[in-house]
Amino acid sequence: MDTPTPLFSLLCFFLFSLFLGEEQHVVEGSRVWTFGFRPKMLFVFGDSYADTGNNRKALASSWKLPYGITFPGKPAGRFSDGRVLTDFIAGYLAIKTPVPYRYRKELGGRLKYGLNFAYGGTGVFDTPAPEPNMTTQIDFLQQLLNDSVYPKRALKTSVALVSLAGNDYSNYIATNGSTAGFPVFIGRVVNQMKVNLKRIHNLGVRKIAASALQPLGCLPRSTAQFSFEQCNESENALVGLHNQLLAQAVNDLNKETNSSSFFVLDIYNAFWNVFNKKQAHQVSPTFVNPFEPCCVGVSAAFSCGSVDENGVKQYTLCSNPKSKFFWDTVHPTEQGWRAVYSTPALQSSLKQFW
Repeated sequence: MDTPTPLFSLLCFFLFSLFLGEEQHVVEGSRVWTFGFRPKMLFVFGDSYADTGNNRKALASSWKLPYGITFPGKPAGRFSDGRVLTDFIAGYLAIKTPVPYRYRKELGGRLKYGLNFAYGGTGVFDTPAPEPNMTTQIDFLQQLLNDSVYPKRALKTSVALVSLAGNDYSNYIATNGSTAGFPVFIGRVVNQMKVNLKRIHNLGVRKIAASALQPLGCLPRSTAQFSFEQCNESENALVGLHNQLLAQAVNDLNKETNSSSFFVLDIYNAFWNVFNKKQAHQVSPTFVNPFEPCCVGVSAAFSCGSVDENGVKQYTLCSNPKSKFFWDTVHPTEQGWRAVYSTPALQSSLKQFW
């Protein structure tokens, strides 16, 4: 047997250190195991709301300071100061956070908990992010099954989180898609999402949670024009159409499969629960201004994590990320995700995993 090189050993130690903190419980959920079903694996597909480190370091802000300063204390590929939606869902399921697909070989001992195939910046269709779209992410799982990394019978005790946070729509706007054509494009996105969900189910995954679209008009990138005081209701109206079509698609899938395998994770109302301060106050703080981010570029030319050619920071950072719901102009802080997780809307959704 070949002796591992010092460089390989150092790499493994570094990767292990990134995920060491995930051994601890991040949330406490009340779980009721019904009909003998207890999930043992979590597979994750989607974008930056779920990505825990798949994006390439040279391309993604998630690998730059100050990302990761709350957890694990340094940049580790999450688009936040700390934990993201995936971590809280895994905690609720009492499953260790699945490792990113890119580290499947280095951290092979963790594959028994599932895998995270989500890549920040991606959508159901191709986007400017040079990373695999959702169809390709599902291809990765298919290939692992073909290679017997996972026996298909093992997926009977698995569940999936499918995150879609709006990159397809950002790309539609960036490529000068028409306002009149937006509803038609939303229909295309949801139809492709339906195809993806059914394909994941056909691979053997037992329960599949499809995230509703969050109120895009309330993201700091949209509220900045209103001094972070109000949402863009035109954007939120389009979100409403997406979520209506998604709910119908999920309902159709359950009828087609004569099951309750598919459900919507109500991210939309969970965000509004927080914005309206109706969350469970014992675990979720009240954010003074939930639309104002913690970390932002010093001008429109820069963003959180930007530095100039001399390495000088070109962003400002709040003194306490726990006081902010949003980390940057798109993504919640760890405390923001904790608040979302604790809402009645999300807790009610999560029960459908059983």
